[in-house]
Amino acid sequence: MDPVKWGVLSTAKIARERVIPSMQKSPLCRVHAIASRDLEKANLIGDSLGIDKRYGNYEQLLNDPEIEAIYNPLPNHLHVPWSIHAANAGKHVLCEKPISLNANEVGHLIRARDTNKVLIEEAFMPRHHPQWKRVRTLLQEGAVGEIRAVQAAFSYHNINPSDVRNQSDIGGGGLYDIGSYCIALTRFVFDQTPLRVTTTMDVDSSFGVDRLSSAILDFGEGRHSTLICGTQMARHQGFVIVGTKNWIRINCPFAMPDDWKATIDIGENTFPGASVAKSEIFPESDQYLLQSQNFAAKIRNEEKEDYPLEDALENMKVIDALFRAAQTAKWEPVT
Repeated sequence: MDPVKWGVLSTAKIARERVIPSMQKSPLCRVHAIASRDLEKANLIGDSLGIDKRYGNYEQLLNDPEIEAIYNPLPNHLHVPWSIHAANAGKHVLCEKPISLNANEVGHLIRARDTNKVLIEEAFMPRHHPQWKRVRTLLQEGAVGEIRAVQAAFSYHNINPSDVRNQSDIGGGGLYDIGSYCIALTRFVFDQTPLRVTTTMDVDSSFGVDRLSSAILDFGEGRHSTLICGTQMARHQGFVIVGTKNWIRINCPFAMPDDWKATIDIGENTFPGASVAKSEIFPESDQYLLQSQNFAAKIRNEEKEDYPLEDALENMKVIDALFRAAQTAKWEPVT
């Protein structure tokens, strides 16, 4: 299989430190070009990462006929417009999360995808990690019985006013940045979208972005998920699934170093409810590598895991409802 030639829109930190180096490990991917509004910066990053072509604006990169796929790690408010520009140029698009600022915008992406007959996908790398595939298998085998509750938490500490995550006018805030992971993987576990949600949200008075959200997602039939996401707290991540017969704990569910051996714990279901019957340890895995390889293989028409824009749409519906609930202090339907 010939490698897919990629172009990268911007020299964002996530691109230069994680995604591009991971793509470069794969025989299915070739990072062909990078673009920045500052050509000097594009040249600097291109030199450091060994990228052949560098462009001083995004339009030039999209006009490069050799590029087949675009990775879009631009600030959140630019995800939709530049992904549409890329699709209109005939490029496939792997776009960072959140793929949009609201569910309505995803509809524009779906139309661009269908009109141009390209692939557009939201980049949630944990879904490609072997531990999550194993969790899904365990749940399908009835390891916890009927799933009743999920607890998801993700936090870090960031009070840098120049960080895009702390800028309200370009889509900053914890719910977009890390709450989206909690929502996506909770939906992954329940294999559906919640019916209604409610939340309490603390907004930073200086930045104007949400810095702590505590939410309940109601999946119906007595099944709930609680999530906490915070951007001015200690670093923490965790995910617990509790069923009628047992529980599973994913110790590092979202973001991990490439040399980290992921571990999931399966409960013993005995008093006091904290004993581990079995732990499963997974080999070191590069989630970004697996994500880009999966997308490249689909471009080459191989049967791979599929997370279409319709899945991203469901995630954004939940985020929209949570923002409404923060304003109304009521349960809000996910529509």
